[in-house]
Amino acid sequence: MPEVHDLGLIIDSHIPLVIIQSHEETRSIDTLTRLARKRDLPIYSWTITDGLKRRGFGLELEEKNKLDEPDDILNHIKHSSTPSIFILCDFHPWLDDAPRRVRLLKDIALNHRQVAHTVVLISHQLKTPPELKHLSAQFSMHLPSPEQIMAIVRDEAGKWSTSNQNKRVKTDNTTLQQLVKNLQGVSYSEVRRLARGAIVDDGAITSNDIPSVNKAKFDLMDMDGVLSFEYDTAKFSDVGGLNNLKHWLSERKSAFNGEGEHILQPPKGIMLLGVQGGGKSLAAKAVSGVWGVPLLRLDFGTLYNKFFGETERNLREALKLAELMSPCVLWIDEIEKGLGQDSNDQGISKRILGTLLTWMAENTHPVFIVATANNVSALPPELLRKGRVDEVFFVDLPDKTVRQEIFEIHLAKRTLDSKRFNTHSLATLSEGFSGAEIEQAIVAARYAAQAQEIEVNETHILNELNSTQPLSVLMSEKLDELRAWASDRTVKA
Repeated sequence: MPEVHDLGLIIDSHIPLVIIQSHEETRSIDTLTRLARKRDLPIYSWTITDGLKRRGFGLELEEKNKLDEPDDILNHIKHSSTPSIFILCDFHPWLDDAPRRVRLLKDIALNHRQVAHTVVLISHQLKTPPELKHLSAQFSMHLPSPEQIMAIVRDEAGKWSTSNQNKRVKTDNTTLQQLVKNLQGVSYSEVRRLARGAIVDDGAITSNDIPSVNKAKFDLMDMDGVLSFEYDTAKFSDVGGLNNLKHWLSERKSAFNGEGEHILQPPKGIMLLGVQGGGKSLAAKAVSGVWGVPLLRLDFGTLYNKFFGETERNLREALKLAELMSPCVLWIDEIEKGLGQDSNDQGISKRILGTLLTWMAENTHPVFIVATANNVSALPPELLRKGRVDEVFFVDLPDKTVRQEIFEIHLAKRTLDSKRFNTHSLATLSEGFSGAEIEQAIVAARYAAQAQEIEVNETHILNELNSTQPLSVLMSEKLDELRAWASDRTVKA
C-alpha cells in the first residue's frame, strides 16, 4: 500500500517527530508495526488507558512500569537507550499549554543523533506546537482509490449475501459506479461502514441510497456551520423554463462525471444573475439532482468572523471540505452579499474574494460552483470574467408559456389536477410574476379554500393574483436596469 512506502521514507529520513492526523488509528498503528518489523526496530504504543505496550513481538512491559501518565512516558522515551518507534495515541490534550511536555518532546527530537527514536503522534486533530514544527513531519494516511472502494463494496455485499441465505445484493452498474464515486474522500473504515449501511436494510443498492450515503458522508466530516448539506434536491422537470441552461448542463454532465473521452477538464461552474424568485435557487438544486451528486450550500452569513484572519480560514476550510465531498455541486447563494465591495469591513471582502479566486483557479477536484446573485452592481468584476466560471446566465421573469408550465408544476406538487384549472388564462393574468410569486399565489389560495372549508378552485388563485403587486412592478426601474446590463453581457437562461 502507498502509505507503507511513503511513511517508510519519513522514518528512513530520520525525522524524530511524525504527526498523523487520522481517525484510522488501528490502520495507522498496523502500518507502523509493519515498517518496524522490516527495519528490525522495537515499536511501542501508548494510550492514557493502557499505558505503554510493546507491539508485534517481544515481551510486554511489566505492570509496575505501565507508564500511563503523559510526563512519565515522555521521560521514559527520553532516557531509553535503544532506538525505537513510540506511538502516542490521542496525545493532543496534553500538549495544550504544557511547556514541560513540549520541552520533553523537543529534548527527544534534539537527541535523535545520539538515540534515533521516532515519536509518532496519532490523533484525529493535532495542532503542532511552534517549537516542534521544524523537527516534525506531517503525514496523512492515503484514502482508498475507486478500485479499492469497489472492492470494499463488493466485500460488504458478499458478507450480506452469506448471512442472508446467499441472496444476491440487487443493484445496477450505473448506481454502483455512482456510489463508488460518491464514497471517494473518506477513509477505508468509513467506506466500509457507509457501504454496509446502503446494503443492509433491503439487500439492494439503489438510487434512493445515494442521498442517504452523501448525507452520512457529510456528517462524518463535521461540516455543519459554514457549509450545509441540502438533502432535498430537484429534478429539471421541477424547473419551469430555463431551457438554454438545461441544455448547457446536459451537454456537460458526462464531462463532469468523468464519463467523456479526451476531456481536458470538467466544467467549473456557472453564475446565475436575475430577479428574485426567478428560479435560480431551484436551478442550483436541479443541477445536483440531475447529475446525481451532493449539493452543498455555502452560507456567507456564518462565514464571517470578528477575529482577524478567521473569516478567510473558515472559507479555506469550507472549500477543502467541499473537495473531500467531491464530486459535488457547491451552491453559493446571493454571492454579492459576501463579496460585495464594502469599504467599512477592514478589507475582509477583498481577502475573501482573493481566497475564492485563487481556489477557483487552482482547484482540480470535481466541485461545480453554482453562484447566484440578484444585485449585479455589487459583484466584483474579477468574478464574472470567463475562466473563473464557464458561463454567466441571466434568469429573467418567465414568459407566458413558461408561466403556464410553472402553474402546472406547482399544482401537481400539491396533488391538484391542473386540468381543473385554466392554466392558460392564469398564465395570461400573471404577467410580470416570478415563479416564486406564482407558487405563493397557489399556496395562499389553498389557505383561503381551507378557511372556507371548500376545495381550492381557480377563483381562489385569481383572487390572490389580483391582490398581489409583483416585484416587477414594485421595483420596475431596477429590473429594467438589470435587463439592460445583462442584454449583451450574459446568456439567457
